Amino acid sequence: MRIVLSSVLVDDQDKALKFYTEVLGFVKKTEMPAGRYQWLTVVSQDAADGVQLVLEPNEMAAAKVYQRALYDAGIAATSFQVEDIEAECSRLMARGVKFRLKPTRMGGPVLATFDDTCGNWISLHQI
Repeated sequence: MRIVLSSVLVDDQDKALKFYTEVLGFVKKTEMPAGRYQWLTVVSQDAADGVQLVLEPNEMAAAKVYQRALYDAGIAATSFQVEDIEAECSRLMARGVKFRLKPTRMGGPVLATFDDTCGNWISLHQI
């Protein structure tokens, strides 16, 4: 058993695709019609055959409530590992990304949390 897909709820798939590709630097893997929305996935630039992140529309009422509850509680929807968290955060801040938590050592790993503009806090971590 292995993980090949993981999802993050987004309030606007077009806005999410732009943010996750143009700002974060992921690459669009799949975009195909799925009813009123798209089956939309992105992958890491250096792992085109790696885990795909599904940019899942939060259209259902329960999804909206869940996403808002996580956001209001300051809980990240997911986390991405980076090699150099200071450099990555500086790069993202220069692109206008708003951070809730600047790089902070939490025991062993260093964590940072930012707003993805699509209704989520996203964490970065460096081990």
